[in-house]
Amino acid sequence: MALTDEATDPVTARRPALAEMSDAWLVGRARELGAAVQRHEYTQQLEIVAMMDELLDETQRRGEPLLVAQLLRSSALARLATKGLAAEAEPRLDEMLAHTRRHGIALLRADAHALRGRRLVIAAQEDAALTEIARALAILDDSTIPDRQVGLRNWNRLLSSTLIDCWLVLNQLGVYEAAEEVIGRAAAAIRESASPHDIALQLINRIKMLLGWGLRLERIDEYDESAEKFRTAASMGAAAEGPFAESLFPRRANVAAIDQVGVLAAAPALNQPGAEHIERLQTLYTERAFGHDREIVAIALARCLDKEGRREEALSVLRETRQSISDDTSQPSMRLNIARELARLDTSPDSGAGESLIDYARRLESEMWSLRESQIATLNARREHERLSAEHGAITQQALQDPLTGLPNRRALDEKLRQLASSADAQPLAVALVDLDGFKGVNDKQSHAEGDNVLRVVASTLRDALRGDDLVARYGGDEFIVLLPGTPASAAKMALGRAVKSVSNLPHHLSHGVTLSIGLVSLRPQERGEQVLARADAAMYQAKRGGGNQVASANSMAADPAAAWASEAPPTDPAWDAEDHG
Repeated sequence: MALTDEATDPVTARRPALAEMSDAWLVGRARELGAAVQRHEYTQQLEIVAMMDELLDETQRRGEPLLVAQLLRSSALARLATKGLAAEAEPRLDEMLAHTRRHGIALLRADAHALRGRRLVIAAQEDAALTEIARALAILDDSTIPDRQVGLRNWNRLLSSTLIDCWLVLNQLGVYEAAEEVIGRAAAAIRESASPHDIALQLINRIKMLLGWGLRLERIDEYDESAEKFRTAASMGAAAEGPFAESLFPRRANVAAIDQVGVLAAAPALNQPGAEHIERLQTLYTERAFGHDREIVAIALARCLDKEGRREEALSVLRETRQSISDDTSQPSMRLNIARELARLDTSPDSGAGESLIDYARRLESEMWSLRESQIATLNARREHERLSAEHGAITQQALQDPLTGLPNRRALDEKLRQLASSADAQPLAVALVDLDGFKGVNDKQSHAEGDNVLRVVASTLRDALRGDDLVARYGGDEFIVLLPGTPASAAKMALGRAVKSVSNLPHHLSHGVTLSIGLVSLRPQERGEQVLARADAAMYQAKRGGGNQVASANSMAADPAAAWASEAPPTDPAWDAEDHG
């Protein structure tokens, strides 16, 4: 449903019970609010931010990874669009990055880096912002195959959205050549499935980029190239009318897009300044325009006023705009455009703009234009560095990963066990050895391929039954090792009991009836890895002798603890002594 100002008013909009709404509704509502927050006044922006957080809370309750990632993005984006709340976006972006890395959602992980770049631009950390965009683009360069679980249409939409977030930062920094490449990729991603809103957004963004690029070219006296950018932007503006009328942008019904969107009005005015544009631009200048349209509208209005001999009015507009953005660091290139426009028009004797100063400014602009080539080279170099680093990390990960189940392999287990054994925070450390009951029969009666499928299903079930901090590794064959840091034996036994039950409850066509025998022990002080694993193995065989499909802890292997460890000194660790009291 297309949004009107009334439909997106956080005060008057009906708020349905979120628990009753579908996942698709939650995502759609977040998109609507994301469009609305760009244009509403500050008080309503705060209400929209609160509504975004309600949507996020509901998605986190449901726990679907892709849905949570999308709503984390929406919550962060709403804060980045609201003055004074950019710092609040940081913890949500950190959470989004960790969440998408944990669940392997590459497109939204790239988007988290892109939004971090936007946050850094607001904080006037331009070089760091460029690094974040390089990271985002490197991830996208390696994410060329759509995820079938996401679906092609949704994949393309997420890809386009992430590219636009990258584009926005590049456009803010004035790195226009790279911005053009990125927004071209965004358009290509949704060419076949674009909605009217997507098309309108693409056109408006491209027009904004072309106008900023044209103004930048003027600053180095490249007037022919600049004029071409303005002409292209004006022709695109006419094409935006249709899709804008069906978009999600807050808009007035039956009013032309050129009368509602600043950059659409500024494009023909910058292309051919004249009196016919003044009234429209004045109206838009006094309204809250989309994003940072107001600065472009101010320049277009000033040129039209100056063309009609109303220079003082033009200067007044530019001075007011300069004052209004004095504390806004998110548009460094546009701030310079305003300053340059003022210097160009303010030629009064007491303005101080002598010929030598103007000549100096021209030379300085040429030097800055040369520096932009360095920015592009820096972006490309960092992008390649991030890509190679990710590739190296993937190779390293493969060396520590079991290729069949995707779990950590024995090498990774050894490293983690050494790390946890030396960490006081990980104590008490529960260690379990897991063996599959009846697995040999699957290989003998079915096939080794079916046996591999069973191993994958059991590995996934075991992993899902435990905490995120617990390590599940493949030890070899049909054996797994589980490390539960900071877990007393009683709690570990309960957790592993749930894992046993989960596997035994699997549908027969998935598990072929296999169950788990688990041996559980606790790491003793100064105990080596091979020693604790040997004790876990002995406990596992006790579970086997008991009929399988159960957890056997070390102290349950004999009524007398001293008899159970006849070849060793009795354990003295309080956590160990408490193992059977659960």
